[in-house]
Amino acid sequence: MNTISAYRPVVPATAASGDPILRFAGVGISFQTRTGMFGKARALRAVQDVSFELLRGEVLGIVGESGSGKSTLARMAMRLLAPSAGEILYEGRPLAAYKGAQDKRLRGEVQMVFQDPNASLNPRLSIEQSLLEPFILHRRGSRQERQAEILRLLDVVGLPPTVLQRYPFELSGGQKQRVVIARALALKPKVLIADEAVAALDASVKAQIINLLLDLRQEFGLSIIFISHDLPMVQAMCDRVLVLYLGRLMETAPRAVVAQGGMHPYTRALWKSSPAADPDQGLAHEETLAGEIPSPLDPPGGCVFHTRCPQATGRCREAVPERRALSPGHDVACILFEPS
Repeated sequence: MNTISAYRPVVPATAASGDPILRFAGVGISFQTRTGMFGKARALRAVQDVSFELLRGEVLGIVGESGSGKSTLARMAMRLLAPSAGEILYEGRPLAAYKGAQDKRLRGEVQMVFQDPNASLNPRLSIEQSLLEPFILHRRGSRQERQAEILRLLDVVGLPPTVLQRYPFELSGGQKQRVVIARALALKPKVLIADEAVAALDASVKAQIINLLLDLRQEFGLSIIFISHDLPMVQAMCDRVLVLYLGRLMETAPRAVVAQGGMHPYTRALWKSSPAADPDQGLAHEETLAGEIPSPLDPPGGCVFHTRCPQATGRCREAVPERRALSPGHDVACILFEPS
């Protein structure tokens, strides 16, 4: 089965507005680490100077190789990590300003679906108990209202009521991921972050989950951040795509631009090294992205991609490229696009 052709194109019933619901402004984060018991402490810069906006009703893709900083961005949006630089704003207000009851409300409005549903579900709890958890923790509804709501959630994600009395080990991977999505929707979030949420699933199940997320976006007006290392899949379902490399933002582009391979050398390399997205359209990606991503403990100077870039020049080793707008909604950080 062709996995990408099974994903429906994004046809926004609830169109993305120009109003950002989530905004990263110059965000960076570093961790102190050491090698060995007596090794010298060193700074690991996981994310550096990243700025972007998630619009209301938008599906925004974040793509890059392992170690590019994708999951770190997600964890900062969820307030599981605090940025070392810059700020993150939700509905125009810094995340750090949400305290007490406002913080609890925020945690209900921004939900996350992780890659491994087995790690997301307590094996000792029935599916019913897992779905009731968010209502109990946030003190939402009476017992009858909660029961009615979890039945509605199961219907939304396409599961029968009979799964309520089962335990996670009795469900397939796709069914468990649907339960995790249902639980993430329990508090009626405005933002859903899917961090490699389909990476562990079979191709046919992956397509079903992707289409489910797109349906939920249209039905509930969700704003979705979809994180993956699979560029063709991200392009197939997202309105816009952010391309990360070694913690830096290389390119931000509409899906139509990414469908043509993008403009940044790294975006084009990712596209060419990806599996064929749709053989019927003649898209054959057979090249391999040369080299390995450097260690964030010892990143290259200048443009961090220059050690693997086929178009690198001497200037790439010296200057950190600025992000430049090529068209509305499309910017690139590469000296190839600097004005001559």
